[in-house]
Amino acid sequence: MQQQAPGKGEALEVWIDQDLCTGDGICAQYAPEVFELDIDGLAYVKGADDALLQAPGAATPVPLPLLTDVVDSARECPGECIHVRRVQDRVEVYGPDAE
Repeated sequence: MQQQAPGKGEALEVWIDQDLCTGDGICAQYAPEVFELDIDGLAYVKGADDALLQAPGAATPVPLPLLTDVVDSARECPGECIHVRRVQDRVEVYGPDAE
């Protein structure tokens, strides 16, 4: 099914399912401002202060200038563990559960 780009100005957030993360680091290569590998070898999203958000399901806003890099991360992730959803209704727009 074709994934539709979200509307302009639509707030998006991204989270990682660490249970599926393979630790390849592709996300951190695409968008190091958003993703980082921790000492446990798994990827996490980063908060506004660059701290890793390690709580299960922790999400961080997707900065508009980095949207393409974050979407590419979700598409290229071998673990299919990166989820990008609309903040408003929490519907996944990019990632393994996108409609």
